[in-house]
Amino acid sequence: MTVKKAVIPAAGLGTRFLPATKAMAKEMLPIVDKPTIQFIVEEALASGIEEILIVTGKGKRPIEDHFDSNFELEANLKEKGKLDLLKLVEETTGIKLYFVRQSYPKGLGDAVLQAKAFVGNEPFVVMLGDDLMTDEVPLTRQLIDIYENYDAPSVAVMEVPHEDTSKYGIISPKRQIKEDISEVEQFVEKPDPENAPSDLAIIGRYLLTPEIFDFLETQEVGRGGEIQLTDAIERLNTTRSVYAKTFRGKRFDIGDKLGFVKTNIEFGLNHPEIKDGLRSYLLELGKKIERGESID
Repeated sequence: MTVKKAVIPAAGLGTRFLPATKAMAKEMLPIVDKPTIQFIVEEALASGIEEILIVTGKGKRPIEDHFDSNFELEANLKEKGKLDLLKLVEETTGIKLYFVRQSYPKGLGDAVLQAKAFVGNEPFVVMLGDDLMTDEVPLTRQLIDIYENYDAPSVAVMEVPHEDTSKYGIISPKRQIKEDISEVEQFVEKPDPENAPSDLAIIGRYLLTPEIFDFLETQEVGRGGEIQLTDAIERLNTTRSVYAKTFRGKRFDIGDKLGFVKTNIEFGLNHPEIKDGLRSYLLELGKKIERGESID
């Protein structure tokens, strides 16, 4: 069966970005001039996904508005001949997007459970907005290829510093299938470093089969007092093999302030409108720091 559906959980409170997210959806924070969630949607479309469900919560209406048409804006840009800007605006319309609310923030596992009716009896991908990935082949497409070749659910992983294992779901690989694909022995949600089975962390891309909903519906509260998707996948792994794909591309972690700023700088250095000015600014800033001058 071809994978055509994606689920994007976007119901989190975004507390790490307060006060900016007090009245603004975290997923609408821009990387230069594009909301972070648009990068996720674009990855899904580039991977062959045809239908996308975004799981939202309180204060997330701007996400729906962003992907809706804006007749007044489009007419104004067309009238003034700003066709390049019009094209940018129209990129966010015409996508088969659906929305469902997670009324109470019970964790990632509960957010995915809200997609049960949308998914039906099909395999699907889960894409988290805290990670942006760049590679020749989109990471989501790489997971779809695993499903089509091996008929197996899978997760994307990367090696992280050992002291950071408590921030991630961690896997223990069992059997090597290919150089960058392995069968998983165990999944552990945010283990302390001394208990981590490896340094391979799940990085926000999953390809799951509908059986996961049977486990999510009965999943007990786990780490952090929430229903953890990693715990449900560990139970799924007892009934069928789950694979891990080691990602070799570049990952941008935008889940915290420092990672968000770094990502903006790197994307800015490749943005046609500002790359030259930003590069000059950073070089001058670096010289001031070397000289010990104030940068206030």
